[in-house]
Amino acid sequence: MTVDVLYIKKVKCPICNSEFSTSKMRTTKVRVDRVDGDFMNHYKSENPLKYQVFVCPKCGYSALENRFNNIRPAEREIIKKEVSSKWKEREYSGPRTEDDAIQCYMLAFYCGQLIGLKNYELGNIALKIGWFFRTKESDEEMRFLQNAVELFEQAFYKEDLLSLSTDEITLGYLIGELHRRLGRKKEAISWFGKTVSNPLVKTNPRIENLAREQWLLAKENENEE
Repeated sequence: MTVDVLYIKKVKCPICNSEFSTSKMRTTKVRVDRVDGDFMNHYKSENPLKYQVFVCPKCGYSALENRFNNIRPAEREIIKKEVSSKWKEREYSGPRTEDDAIQCYMLAFYCGQLIGLKNYELGNIALKIGWFFRTKESDEEMRFLQNAVELFEQAFYKEDLLSLSTDEITLGYLIGELHRRLGRKKEAISWFGKTVSNPLVKTNPRIENLAREQWLLAKENENEE
């Protein structure tokens, strides 16, 4: 990886008010090779997802960039008590390996649990951890896909999806695809069927096509067994 792929962003921590630097990837340098059925991008370039979590080196507060400053006073006290009081200073400011990225996302997941992030937001973090383990060809991938699908199902039934930048078509399809990857053919077929039969699916032809393709794949696998 060449140095000009990354740039330094200055950040102020909303918990301890310290200023720190973190690396970001230049969007002009991102090159996607292919995309998996659960929306995981495989990159020809460096993976920009590695740099989406900000980690304060002083107090340990960690969150996705778009969520980092969105914290209430009561949540701030929770982080100070449960994270900062036990934190040993460490840096994630430079280039990150897959293992570094996993640690950053794990920290963001833990902080998110503490302050009560929405199930959908936690599910997205768990899903990305699963993707990093897929890159490493680790069995741990399945544990985090399981966490993600449980959280996404809770979100599907209980949360206002439009306020969370998704919709029931996209999320329903993703739940089906995660079940398929976890080897749960019946659940996958059920969720794909629910997606393609939803009248709103016509508003999203890409997801409709994906759901039909993966539904056929799951049915074929079931029939083979």
